[in-house]
Amino acid sequence: MIRTLKITFVTLVGVMLSACSMVSQQPTGASVSINNDTELALPLPAELGYSLTASQLISAMWETDTQQLPVQVEVTPDKVVLAGFSSWGTRILSLQYQNQVIDTQVLSGLGATLPQPEQVLFNLMLTLWPADAWAQPLQSIGWHLVDTDKTRTVFDDNQQAIIRIEYQAKVGEPKTSGEIVFKHLTQGYTITIQTLNSTIVDNPSKS
Repeated sequence: MIRTLKITFVTLVGVMLSACSMVSQQPTGASVSINNDTELALPLPAELGYSLTASQLISAMWETDTQQLPVQVEVTPDKVVLAGFSSWGTRILSLQYQNQVIDTQVLSGLGATLPQPEQVLFNLMLTLWPADAWAQPLQSIGWHLVDTDKTRTVFDDNQQAIIRIEYQAKVGEPKTSGEIVFKHLTQGYTITIQTLNSTIVDNPSKS
């Protein structure tokens, strides 16, 4: 059963936004809140290792409820830009991550019914950025991840598996070439990321 934005994304991805009229919010430093008292630093955009432009459909599932959010993503060596749209094509959230600052905007009146843009960014980066890019940020809070050809599992400081990501791309191909399934094992929600189209360009090598 597919419902409107109200139930699913708020329940699934955590802390709700206070609604403002497309007003920018700038958290201190490039970090996201992963629970009530833990901030996790984000890797740099360049650590992805390539530039990416993609149109994606994010489906969030909680029990019998499903909600979808079309997203446009652009990653370059110096920044990550993403925008989320309504089913009628209106931009309802946006985010830019550059120079270790995250700047977000949410359409007025929808703050309590949408995921935090920072949380969308975290899900994107956790699924796509390489393990080396995440090693130090996760270590700083006592967490770590384990990769296989088709999965990525994130463990907390008690060695409990918290997040499991499954990749359906063929081995050796970009992760965006197949469906990505992001499962939060302790909170019980699943996010499926379908990349509708994408362009990948190697970053210029530093001389």
